[in-house]
Amino acid sequence: MSRILSFSVDNSFADELTKMVRDTGYKNRSMFLRDASIHFSDSKRRGELNEMDYNVEITGTLVIYYQHEVEHRLLDLRHSDLITVQSYHHNCLPESHMCVDTMQIKANAGDLREAMSELQDNSGVDRIGFTLAPIRTSGCC
Repeated sequence: MSRILSFSVDNSFADELTKMVRDTGYKNRSMFLRDASIHFSDSKRRGELNEMDYNVEITGTLVIYYQHEVEHRLLDLRHSDLITVQSYHHNCLPESHMCVDTMQIKANAGDLREAMSELQDNSGVDRIGFTLAPIRTSGCC
């Protein structure tokens, strides 16, 4: 079930919104605005990872692009006390000459920041990203 909500904006914003929707690959404004609103609200409530209190428990997806020589560091991380890995996936990207690991994790914000910092200090780590899982009050699981 859905409801129609409407609001007024100036022409400049309407044109920019249309461009944002198109540039991000959304098929319609409604889904774009829904996702943008959820992300904005979540960010305002919890803040970004680097702003969260050390002991705030979070879940999300850690993505690490790297060279094979640091694979042992990822093994150490997966078995450390800093994070709890709920699922893990490894993929080789021969066309990019690197590997990527994705981990669905649970951790304290401070411990995750520490783990990410330790990994970033390795020359064989190309990029690390973390996507915080949104907060929901109902739904599956």
